[in-house]
Amino acid sequence: MLDPVTLDLWFYPALTCVAVVSGFVDAVAGGGGLVMMPVLLSTPLPPHVVLGTNKVQSMCGTSMATWRYHRAGLFSFRKSAPTAAIVFAGALCGSLAIQHLSADILKIVVPVLLIAVALYTVLSPTMTDDDKKGHLTEKGYMPVGAGVAFYDGFFGPGAGQFFATTLVGLRGLGLTRATGLTKYLNVTSNIASVIVFTTGGQAMWALGLCMGAGAMTGAWIGSHYATKFGARVIRPLLVVVSIGLTVRLIWGWFA
Repeated sequence: MLDPVTLDLWFYPALTCVAVVSGFVDAVAGGGGLVMMPVLLSTPLPPHVVLGTNKVQSMCGTSMATWRYHRAGLFSFRKSAPTAAIVFAGALCGSLAIQHLSADILKIVVPVLLIAVALYTVLSPTMTDDDKKGHLTEKGYMPVGAGVAFYDGFFGPGAGQFFATTLVGLRGLGLTRATGLTKYLNVTSNIASVIVFTTGGQAMWALGLCMGAGAMTGAWIGSHYATKFGARVIRPLLVVVSIGLTVRLIWGWFA
């Protein structure tokens, strides 16, 4: 069992406020960890507790965004349940694997993929709210979803962007619909990761739930704006977050 970790009380409201911003960004374009993780890593918490606690708050925020997008009619829980089940299994495997393997190789590969996401978002004519003819059926997309989910459980940064762009590029969904379904797959992935991390005692539930309340507030606002303004809001923020994550990861090589 891990030794208990304590924080000064002022950290709780401060990190909850940061989680509001993180929840907003994550609900619209994914990548809320770009906001949350550097702040969490600056606290006295050990890195493994940071990862687990961040997953708890992320699970709360993505739950709110998922509910809001579902209420807006952007996806069906029942129709997407088989893909969500595959995503859950993939994230579970990834979260278990990171306990024993190094993620160093991903620090090199992921920035390249994120730059590709940003370029695709800017240049592709398919990144609109119009549905297109997909290259893959839902069943055909399952291995792709499982791969992104494994990555999310194993490493994480950019998973939301990878879900969204593959749903647009491979499934043919409009960008707002893809963002809504992304949140459903994200929350499924987060739940799997939270199970693994908390089983090992690698999360502060009190802090995670406080931050989760902030993330839910931000996610409510973000999903409202995304459903109201669609690709006009999502597309530029997706580019900004992808580039920001790339810079953050490259900076980590030298830090």
